[in-house]
Amino acid sequence: MRRFFVALPLLVALAACGSSTRDLEEPTEPMGDFRIGHIGVVAPNLQKLLVSRDATEEEWIAAVTTALGDRFSRFEGDKYYHLGVSVEAYSLPPPIIPGKSAVALNVTLWDDAAQAKMNTEPKQIQVIKVFESRISKNRDQQLTGLAEEAARLVEVWMREMQESDGWFMGSADATLPAAPTVSGAALPAAATDQESAGAPLSVTR
Repeated sequence: MRRFFVALPLLVALAACGSSTRDLEEPTEPMGDFRIGHIGVVAPNLQKLLVSRDATEEEWIAAVTTALGDRFSRFEGDKYYHLGVSVEAYSLPPPIIPGKSAVALNVTLWDDAAQAKMNTEPKQIQVIKVFESRISKNRDQQLTGLAEEAARLVEVWMREMQESDGWFMGSADATLPAAPTVSGAALPAAATDQESAGAPLSVTR
């Protein structure tokens, strides 16, 4: 199970406490033609890692769905895209006991008009809180904070792909899109455990 959180990160994201949603209070920088259609979150293979308090699949699905919705509903581009997310593993250690709060997600983005995946292989987002005050946070606050940071890192990844691979570069004269054609129930499973192994982690504070 520890393979979800591997040794040294290839991408390190350091964030001060409470900073995961700070940018949501600022004016939104457009992301090309991106507009969120459906957000489908599942957790069929959810694993509890190390010494952790319990959290149900339903709790993780609700927290991640809310965090993604709050973040991506800001964008008003001309084309619908859908997010398929699988929550794979988590750790919510209680106060005093050694351990780090963490979560791993697998993410697939779909182009509604093309009815095709944007990323052929699921992108794994891993959050590990290196420095945190668990004495001042209850379990629900830990869970919410991890979901919000994971959502922020999904946006970071999407912006990187926009720059490197030309994602969301629609026509300048595009019109407001019709309702998305993919239903939430039709979104794909984001990944398998084998696809998760060995992916880079993101470290947050």
